[in-house]
Amino acid sequence: MRTVRNVHARVIEAPADRVGALLDRIASDDDPLFPAPVWPPMRFDRPLGVGAEGGHGPVRYRVTACTPGRSVRFDFAPPASGHHRLDVEPLGPGRCRLTHTLQERQGPGQALLWSLLVRPVHDTVVEELLDNAEHAATGRTAAPPTTRPPLVRLLHRLGQERPVAVPVPDGARLARTAFDRTDFADAWRVPLDPGMPRDPRAWRDVLPFPVMASEGDELLLGQDARHLDFRASLLVGERDVTLSTVVRTHNRLGRLYFGAVRHVHPFMTRLVLRRTRRRLALAAPTAGSRHRRREAARG
Repeated sequence: MRTVRNVHARVIEAPADRVGALLDRIASDDDPLFPAPVWPPMRFDRPLGVGAEGGHGPVRYRVTACTPGRSVRFDFAPPASGHHRLDVEPLGPGRCRLTHTLQERQGPGQALLWSLLVRPVHDTVVEELLDNAEHAATGRTAAPPTTRPPLVRLLHRLGQERPVAVPVPDGARLARTAFDRTDFADAWRVPLDPGMPRDPRAWRDVLPFPVMASEGDELLLGQDARHLDFRASLLVGERDVTLSTVVRTHNRLGRLYFGAVRHVHPFMTRLVLRRTRRRLALAAPTAGSRHRRREAARG
């Protein structure tokens, strides 16, 4: 076993109380620090405080110490042994240091995984968190902003949320009423993270087909042909987006054609939905930018 200690610190030209107030909102719906939606958001089963359990992505932990406006410590869930913490240290009336510290006991396998894969992602996520803190507290973008190395970009691509099969939602009214007879229907859903667009029109590039109709949070794409008609519904909710497909065949050619296509349809649907989600996550404003916009809107 070995002990890994990883420290990232940023001096921020803002009062400690201002940065501490940002720290108190970590893991909330309007979290100004954690770099979502590019990375899975930090979430807990209750408001931030001792005893709250949750994590981000596959990393699970529990809040074991919390001093409002100054520090919070998260202990990793077993079998992991260690913690990470965030601390705000005043350096003067208008200056402070925000520090992230990770400390963990690692066996040989964990140490190898940490060195090869986990540490590059961890370092990037923490530096992006510090970028957000600096922007949210001062209104200035970090110079230079954090960049993602090629390995991190590859791991980000591979680690994207995978769509899951669901029934066509009741809320997808346009899809459910598109045809008087439906010969095929399926639906795939992916979660929406904070900062991702909730307007279904932002998702329309998921498929290169004309918009047939829109209603509330649902957008209907589709095309008609001599052998079959199909519709694709994009339904955007508060926490997820669902892509539903309904098909109506007209003749034997349509049945033969879709009989072959339906075997690759689920793969292609998952692929385009996952790619669109990743593209929108990468293009979304950072948590620090969203915080500044909210502050400006409040006057």
